[in-house]
Amino acid sequence: MENKWDYVTFASFVEITAKGLDVSAMRFIVFEGLDGAGKSTLIAKVQELLVEHGRIQSIVIRDPGTTAVGEKIRGILLDPSEKPVPRTEVLLYEAARAQLVDEVIRPTLKNKWVLSDRFYSSTVAFQAVARGLGRTSIDWLNRYACDGLIPDLVVYIDISVEISQQRLNHRQINDGSTPDRMEKEELSFHEKVRQGYLLQAKENPAGWLVVDGTQSAENVFQQTAQHLEKLGWLDN
Repeated sequence: MENKWDYVTFASFVEITAKGLDVSAMRFIVFEGLDGAGKSTLIAKVQELLVEHGRIQSIVIRDPGTTAVGEKIRGILLDPSEKPVPRTEVLLYEAARAQLVDEVIRPTLKNKWVLSDRFYSSTVAFQAVARGLGRTSIDWLNRYACDGLIPDLVVYIDISVEISQQRLNHRQINDGSTPDRMEKEELSFHEKVRQGYLLQAKENPAGWLVVDGTQSAENVFQQTAQHLEKLGWLDN
């Protein structure tokens, strides 16, 4: 698989600094939510917003995935025929994330924003809470895989498990897709995932934006845009 990401050389880093761009202002935003919450739609709208506000280019990534290594691991993790035990599962997620951090996120943040479909808050929700592995080991593994990197903001689109299932069923009917290994988990599992997200948002209100995902996609976007404005990140 060919690597499609372009990297920032030292020369280009010097060039953008000479142009007066504040490289410390590059933002790393993570979008979280149950399947069907509308993450992809919101990410696309936010990326368009950055262009409208004269921001330098942003990229969209997914975790797990994006890198060649990550995409191979993603295939294993989501394959319904695979049955990794919880410890194997979390270590695969962390391996994909470590590769993503070093190969894509850190180099890109030198001159671009990074918009990520999931990151380590998913591992807390899915593996620490829903799988019952606990926060102590998962928090350590997240820190190790990310090597100190933390998002500037986590946008969590909150929907109920029932709405998530309805939207997934509708999508599968429309595009003929079948549920992946994680989507096939019991409803009680996904409810624990949701509670795991809400717990993290409560623990870090300054770093999280919780948006009601039962609103229209446009309202979800407007709420997110207003928050970015409030943070001063869209100043020209």
